[in-house]
Amino acid sequence: MTDARTPMPRGLFADDVLPLYERTAARLLEDLRAAAARPGDRLPSERALTTRYEVSRVTLRAALAQLESRGIVRPSSSRGWFVAEPGLFPDAAAASTSTAPQVQGFADYAQANGLTTAGKVLSATVRPATVSEAEQLRIAPGADLFDLHRLRFLDGLLVVLEHNRLPLAACPALADTDFSSASLYATLRAADPPQLPRVADYSVEARHPTAREIELFEIGDTMPMLVATQLTSNQDARPIELTVQVYRGDRYRFRASITNQG
Repeated sequence: MTDARTPMPRGLFADDVLPLYERTAARLLEDLRAAAARPGDRLPSERALTTRYEVSRVTLRAALAQLESRGIVRPSSSRGWFVAEPGLFPDAAAASTSTAPQVQGFADYAQANGLTTAGKVLSATVRPATVSEAEQLRIAPGADLFDLHRLRFLDGLLVVLEHNRLPLAACPALADTDFSSASLYATLRAADPPQLPRVADYSVEARHPTAREIELFEIGDTMPMLVATQLTSNQDARPIELTVQVYRGDRYRFRASITNQG
């Protein structure tokens, strides 16, 4: 039996021997692999796909049905088509275990490393989004925004002062959750529909501590602070979290893998 993941030698079949829907399915699969698609990623609309592959909607749906039967994509009622779960799309599963940095919550990191987490909520409110916040999160100015300030601890040691801002409409349960113990990302994943953090724009800079940070961290004014700013998008490429994290310089290290795709 031929492994579906092993490419056939080029020229083995003439282009017009295979049905058009099978050729379309093969092209779509190649594009998903070339884009390093991951489980949960949303495919472009059917209209966009018919335009890209120059086929009718009937042909496209036959191609999608074939990929669905192979466990590569799955439909979601009224929401379109998505890449299937890990194990069903081998290339995507392999990508998810690569050494590249992953979008990971504080609690996720702690659990993966066998550390105990704790939190102290300084404030948790729902307020109108400012114009700047609305632009970054792609919501209307004045829309309900969940605003959370917390101190985060690992094995009893204070590590980070965290400020999270999220559109309340994405996950209304945020307003009723006790984040002194709850995981923010676990709460997002449990939303209806689920909000899966997929991509983050991340930057880090060093600066001196503010007077408030000196008090909270119980440090001197010479301790360097590392400030990380993160804008996270979900599986639909929609921003769902704007976060600023302030770390003690002696308790934080940032690592990244840099590759040349060329």
